[in-house]
Amino acid sequence: MEKKRWECSALPQGWKKEEVTRSSPSRYNRSLRDRVGCLFTNPSGKKFRSKPQLARYLGNSMDLSTFDFRTGKMLMSKINKNRQRLRYDGLNQSKGKPDLNTALPVRQTASIFKQPVTKVTNHPTNKVKSDPQKAVDQPRQLFWEKKLSGLNAFDIAEELVKTMELPKGLQGVGPGCTDETLLSAIASALHTSTMPITGQLSAAVEKNPGVWLNTSQPLCKAFMVTDEDIRKQEELVQQVRKKLEEALMADMLAHVEEISKDGGAPLDKDIEDEEEDPREQEADDV
Repeated sequence: MEKKRWECSALPQGWKKEEVTRSSPSRYNRSLRDRVGCLFTNPSGKKFRSKPQLARYLGNSMDLSTFDFRTGKMLMSKINKNRQRLRYDGLNQSKGKPDLNTALPVRQTASIFKQPVTKVTNHPTNKVKSDPQKAVDQPRQLFWEKKLSGLNAFDIAEELVKTMELPKGLQGVGPGCTDETLLSAIASALHTSTMPITGQLSAAVEKNPGVWLNTSQPLCKAFMVTDEDIRKQEELVQQVRKKLEEALMADMLAHVEEISKDGGAPLDKDIEDEEEDPREQEADDV
């Protein structure tokens, strides 16, 4: 075993590199083969046998990213690459990023009120035209109405409100479309859409609803509203209005009766007192 030791110029002053040469028999023949191992010693005599040990000991005091542990030197090729990368990053930062904001800037001054900046262009008469009819709504997920299923309404007494029954002519479209889902889809379409509700007019939607579904219409097949349907709806509305009128009338009568029982006598007494006051005034005047 042979040892060699010399100063390492790549590390701080006082560090030394040590090479140990060992002769070991070869696997394929009987001849001896030399194996060279290297380690580094600090000024206090502590030995380091790997680059991670060196990095942990030196910490941030020295950059070992370009240090070659076997040769004990700094690799110039890695140093040049790092310099080029730092120079390229500096140029990119100096260029800045494109500003995609089209709003007018505001002066960054120490003022309470915002002072706008006047925009000067070569063609001041040109204006950006917008067509409100071509305004695209936000995209929605297919069969998003199914998320409304399972939601129930409760009255003030915390009792479940019975859902209304849809006409027999309305049939759902899509996988797992129940009457509850169909009712939620039609109710949401009535409140959010400004288009007439006709249902899914395409016949191919029943074969592949994921492809041929019209997202602007609820999840129901195409239907026709007849005069008989309108007449039945009018009768139903009249019945509901009559029930509401009877309930309001009964509530009003009960309220009047309650007032007459609680405050009827004092009210009559006040009226008599008001009638006697003018007579007493005339007597005093005489």
